[in-house]
Amino acid sequence: MRRRAARVLLLDPAERILLLHGFDPLVPGRTWWFTPGGGVEGEEELADAARREVAEETGITGIALGPLVARRSSVFSFDGRSFDQDEWYYLARTGTTALDASGQTELELRTVDEMRWWSLPELLASTETVYPEGLGSLLASLLAAGPPDRPVRLPCPTPWSTMDEHTHS
Repeated sequence: MRRRAARVLLLDPAERILLLHGFDPLVPGRTWWFTPGGGVEGEEELADAARREVAEETGITGIALGPLVARRSSVFSFDGRSFDQDEWYYLARTGTTALDASGQTELELRTVDEMRWWSLPELLASTETVYPEGLGSLLASLLAAGPPDRPVRLPCPTPWSTMDEHTHS
C-alpha cells in the first residue's frame, strides 16, 4: 500500500516532545515510540491531515502548526499489511499537555498503550526504539537553530526496523 503521511513533532510549553508508545498486534513483544500523525485521506492537504491526526490520537486541538521540517520514505509491515510511505514532518506547538485517547481508531486503541511528553535529554538518553530514527538529533537541531530552510531528509529505517514500525491510517 503506497501512501502519504503527515507526522507532527509536537512541543509543549516546556519544549518537550509528545511521543506515543505502541506495538504491532501480530508481534506484541516488539514496541517503539513514535510521533503523532498518519495517512493523508483522499485529497486532504498535509497540514489538514497533521491537525486531524493530532486531534484524533491525542485529543489536542488548536495546535500552532509550524513549517515542514523533515521528510523520509519508509517501507514496513503493520498488522499484516505492507506499506510504502512518504512521510512529512511538521514542527508544531501546543499550550496544553492534557491527553485524551478517546478519538483514536479501534486499531490505535488496541496498539497504542501510552502517550508521554519527553524532554530532549530524556529522548537523547533513551535506549528504547524511537521513530523516526535520529529524532533526538533532529529535535536538538530544531531547538538550537530553529527550522531549516527546506525539510531535511531523514534516513530510511534499517531493514530490521521496518518490521517494527507503527503508523496510523
